[in-house]
Amino acid sequence: MPTIQEIQIRAADRQMRFMEAQLDLWDKLVRDEEMLDIDGRLALGQTGSTATWSAGLAYTTESQLTELRNQSRHLALTNEFAINALENRVSYVIGEGHSYKVIARAGQEPPDELIDAVDGVVSEFIARNRWHLRQQETRRRLDRDGEAFIRKFITPAGLEVRFIEPELVTNPQSNMTARFGIEFAAGDAETPEAYHVQQPGGTRSEPVPAADVQHRKANVDLVVPRGVPVFYPVRKNLTRAAKILRNMSTVSEIQSAIAMVRTHVQGAQATIQQYVSDQADAKVQNNVTGNTRTYRQYPPGTIIDTGPGTQYDFPAKGLDVGKYVQALQAELRAIASRLVMPEFMLSSDASNANYSSTMVAEGPAVKMFERLQADTIWADLEILTAEIELAVTRGRLPADTLDLVEIDADGPRVQTRNRLQDAQADQVLYSNKVMSRQTFAGRHGLDYADERDQREQEQERETGYVGPPPQLAAGEKKPGNNGDGGDDDPGEGDEE
Repeated sequence: MPTIQEIQIRAADRQMRFMEAQLDLWDKLVRDEEMLDIDGRLALGQTGSTATWSAGLAYTTESQLTELRNQSRHLALTNEFAINALENRVSYVIGEGHSYKVIARAGQEPPDELIDAVDGVVSEFIARNRWHLRQQETRRRLDRDGEAFIRKFITPAGLEVRFIEPELVTNPQSNMTARFGIEFAAGDAETPEAYHVQQPGGTRSEPVPAADVQHRKANVDLVVPRGVPVFYPVRKNLTRAAKILRNMSTVSEIQSAIAMVRTHVQGAQATIQQYVSDQADAKVQNNVTGNTRTYRQYPPGTIIDTGPGTQYDFPAKGLDVGKYVQALQAELRAIASRLVMPEFMLSSDASNANYSSTMVAEGPAVKMFERLQADTIWADLEILTAEIELAVTRGRLPADTLDLVEIDADGPRVQTRNRLQDAQADQVLYSNKVMSRQTFAGRHGLDYADERDQREQEQERETGYVGPPPQLAAGEKKPGNNGDGGDDDPGEGDEE
């Protein structure tokens, strides 16, 4: 039986060997200067191995992931440039909400009744889940948190979706196989099987099947379990930009508040105080300190006559804010480079960029926004398809619905447009029977069915007749290109 002293010696020896192993591992992983970011603080996520960095991980523990997310959320709440960037990304990727249209699959001819029925299911889902608002929030969460968890619930009315806060997806203490709160299929780091969701305000978590959760993550590889906020690489730049702006404003406020500094070259203190008192227009005594403050008004155009030995200096004359603006613009350009956005989308100052030349179809910002739109549409259609599958299961739609129809989604137009040139180009396509009237209307933000009904109503009010054009007399040519329903007119006319 070992004595207490022997147990203590063995414990101390094991502790010493453990510390030596940790220090040796630390030396092999990183050097001291590599552990510091450009502000001299310990950088998050740099305690991992080279393999971790090559996988695109900015974190190795849940606490580091939480810290990254909290930093980004703080910027999204308090930093004016970060807020502007988030709002612009929502505006260009989501806008007022994407539009959806039920169309026939290639090679299929579904009945109109089926298309109308599926359209009704989709419209009910959008209204029930306030989908357009949810789209905007999903985009904001993706950029701010680096990920968005959407949980699907089956209700009597249909599918309902709700957000899961990312901090609630965490590893339970009793489970050592999950990675950052996610159970993956054996040997497959890309296929989740369940999400461990903690109850709000509690410590108990429940596994939610992966089929009930859509996990959208950003800025990481597919094998990385959790996303990274878009502001992660430029969080220091955003902080510095806000500080530069604050310091600029503070210095300007101080310098402009002090109208002048009067220096008395000669004279005793009592004499100077008496001089100031004699020149004062008003005197105010502080009841707490007992000190008296004197005020003198200097209306515009005041001419000051002074006695010998008095000098005046005006600090505001040396104010040069321009040199600080250049430093601020440099920080904003670094942030804009990361976000692939024009600088004016951070500062709302378009003086350094021409909108029409920046937001052209070939511009990097347009390409980025269109790519984000495509990712959003793909993920949204996955949920809308689940709603249609539920309607099929309940017998509301035929079993072969998804074999006959599909949903076409369209986001807001990103690049600048010349409406006259667009209309002329579309007219050529329509005249050559390459484009349908419905597509023609949709490209210009019009609902074809509504516009057709309104034109028929106008025709009825004006002529008292509604219906197809009357038969032409023998030899009479059908008019065109004048808005009266001719061959080249994208209104009433030939059937599509």
